[in-house]
Amino acid sequence: MHGHPYRRWRDGAAALRVGDAPATVPVEIAASYRARTRGLLGRDGIDGALLLTPAASVHTFRMRFAIDVAYLDRGLRVIALTTMPPGRLGLPRPRSRHVLEAEAGAMAGWGLRVGTALAVEPAADTP
Repeated sequence: MHGHPYRRWRDGAAALRVGDAPATVPVEIAASYRARTRGLLGRDGIDGALLLTPAASVHTFRMRFAIDVAYLDRGLRVIALTTMPPGRLGLPRPRSRHVLEAEAGAMAGWGLRVGTALAVEPAADTP
């Protein structure tokens, strides 16, 4: 499994590969302080996932829907998974370098579990 192709993380669209799955999931990268702070606030849902980097914890205050949260280590391997309803504060995970957020139930559908290796790839060009 190759690591992520990004030396420096930047805000924007990309594609998330879960383990050896042939399909990718659309992912929005939030690397700047402003993008990480805004996160999913004010949204009614998300198509795909949001990757917060760097991040070791998240909260769901002022959010409108429950989310799945995957804590990722430096190599983008899942070290913990949880589902958080709105209005909660997640505890920091010591080895977490990135946090992946998606609508509650989405990650199970992608086959995500603790130990799964992820890869972030450039978004497929859309015509």
